[in-house]
Amino acid sequence: MTINTREPLHRVTETCAALVREQWFSVAGFVVIVVNAVALGLETYGGVTARYGLLLRAIEYVCLAALAVELLIRFGAELPHPSRFFRDGWNLFDLAIVLAPLLPGVQEQVTMLRMLRLARTARAFRLFPSLRVILTGIRHSLPGLGSFLVITVLVLYVYAMLGWMLFGQAYPERYGTVGQAMLTLGLLLSLDGITDTLQTGREVSEWAIAYYLSYMICACYLLTNLLVGVVLNALQEAHEHERRALAARNGPPVDPAAPGSAQAPAGPAVRAVPAPPEAVADRAGGAASDEPAIREQLAVLRTIIADLERRMPEQPVGVLQPAPHRVGAGHDAAAAAEPRRRRPRSARRNR
Repeated sequence: MTINTREPLHRVTETCAALVREQWFSVAGFVVIVVNAVALGLETYGGVTARYGLLLRAIEYVCLAALAVELLIRFGAELPHPSRFFRDGWNLFDLAIVLAPLLPGVQEQVTMLRMLRLARTARAFRLFPSLRVILTGIRHSLPGLGSFLVITVLVLYVYAMLGWMLFGQAYPERYGTVGQAMLTLGLLLSLDGITDTLQTGREVSEWAIAYYLSYMICACYLLTNLLVGVVLNALQEAHEHERRALAARNGPPVDPAAPGSAQAPAGPAVRAVPAPPEAVADRAGGAASDEPAIREQLAVLRTIIADLERRMPEQPVGVLQPAPHRVGAGHDAAAAAEPRRRRPRSARRNR
C-alpha cells in the first residue's frame, strides 16, 4: 500500500520539477507578466476601458489563474519537502499576490487591487537569473547606500551653510535657509544649469568660482564615483552568491578523471571487483577511525592484483625459462644458469 501511494507522488514531483526547469516555463511566466502590465496600462485610458472593460477584466482573471497554476506547479516540485517551498521568499510573494485580493478588506479598494496587480510585474526578477542577480545586488548594497547617504547629507549640509553665508541675502528664494540651500545644491548634483548658477554667483561674491568648483569636485564627482563603487561591489557579491546557490543546487563538481564520470577518458574497461567480506564488514560497521578504511583499501587492492594475475596470458613459447632447482643438483643448476654460448659462424655454415 505504501509503495502504491509513493509512486504517483514521486511521479507528480518529477513532472513538476521537470516543468520548472524548462526554459519555456519561465518565458511563459514572463509573457503573463507582460500581458498583465499591458492590460493594467490600458485601463488608464477612459475610452478603452468603456469599450473593452469586460475583456480587460477577463484578461486580469486569466493572468491571476495562470499565476495560481504556476504556483501550484512550483509547490508540486517541492511536494516531498513542503517546507522548502515556504522558505523561498519569492513563493511567499506570489502567495501574497494571489491570496490578497480574496481578503474582505481588499476587495472593495480599487487602488489596492491595482497595486497588487502592478506588483506582479516584479516577478520578472524571479524568472531570469540576470535580473535576480541585479535585485540581489541592490539588496546587498543597502548597507553601503546608507553610509553613502550619510556622507552626502553631511557634504550638502556643509555647502548649504556656506551658500547661505555667501548668497543668502542676494538669493533668498534659493539660499534663504539651510533647507532651501540643500534643496538647491541637491538639484545641482546633476550639473543641470551649473553654468547659469556660476555666472549669477560671480555677480554676488568673488568666492563663487571656488565654492561651485569645489562643490562639483566633492559632491558631483567623488560622491558619484563612490556610489558606483558601492553598487559594483554589491553586484560582484550578488554574482558570487548566485554562483554558490547554483553549485549547491547542482551538487559538487564531477572530476573528469574519475572512472564513473561522464567525462572520463576512454580506456580499457576494468571489471568491477567485489570487495572482500572483511571490507564489507568494516564499511557496514561505520568505524570512526581511519584504520578500517585503510584495511578496506588494501583488501580491495589485493583482490585487484590477484584478478590481474589470473587474467595475465601464459608465457609465450621460445622464451628461456630457468631450470627447476633440484636438491643435490648444484652442478646442473650452475650450468643452466650460465649464459648460452653462441656457435661460431663456420660451424653454422657447415651445418
